[in-house]
Amino acid sequence: MITISAFADEIAPDLKTQMDVCEANGVRCIDVRGIDGTNVSKMTAEQAGEYKRQMDDRGFRVPCIGSPIGKITIDDDFTEHLELLKHCFEVARGFGTNLIRMFSFYPSPGKNIAEQRDAVMDRMRRMVEAAEQADCILMHENEKAIYGARPDGVKDLLTGIESDHFKGIFDPANYVEEGVAPYDDGWTKGLAELTDYFHIKDKVPGAETCVPAGEGSGQIPETFADAKKRGFSGVMTLEPHMKAAGQFSGFSGPDLFAKAVAGLKRLLDEVGFEYE
Repeated sequence: MITISAFADEIAPDLKTQMDVCEANGVRCIDVRGIDGTNVSKMTAEQAGEYKRQMDDRGFRVPCIGSPIGKITIDDDFTEHLELLKHCFEVARGFGTNLIRMFSFYPSPGKNIAEQRDAVMDRMRRMVEAAEQADCILMHENEKAIYGARPDGVKDLLTGIESDHFKGIFDPANYVEEGVAPYDDGWTKGLAELTDYFHIKDKVPGAETCVPAGEGSGQIPETFADAKKRGFSGVMTLEPHMKAAGQFSGFSGPDLFAKAVAGLKRLLDEVGFEYE
């Protein structure tokens, strides 16, 4: 069974509109990244609890929060960043989840992040240890230009730091931005076994914004077909980026969001995935 979720701040800033549009498109889960213009990492646990009450009243739940943890350079203050992660644990609990989306660091200016592997792994291990102590799970997204931007980096992270509290998100469009064929060069080369969660957006190389699933070079139909054969069950979170795509957020608006939902459901139907 596939659970469809969404970064609903791509619809509108306010929670009511986010829920209205999600509900109209048959989506009942939201991976909270931002509400009322406030990033999830800047919310208090009390704010999260109040938003959760509003979501509970409408029958919505939060599978994972979309934090920006790990989207800093290796030279930035890690002690401060680790405290922000611990704050995100409390915010996640306020929303009723223990899953936190995160990343694996940008390089120092003028450096190649692959050359800074030891620093990356040290920081990642410390964050995973904090997650273990808090009984939370860090969900690593393959974001452009970070250590885990390409399949080799992702595999190094997820096999080098073995923990039930550290898992992988597969984002096809982000691989396209790295010049990687997501299915041919990633999914079939070890990432299928390391994927616990999907972010759904598709990309045409060189385009500024994204397209509905199946309309770009993300090889999503092939990936879904194989995931179905493997018995994958879990969350697929829409991150459409169809009108704007930024480093820390994106925007689609209600109409384009609806097209993104329709595109995902069409592909799920084609391979025989059941979804809710």
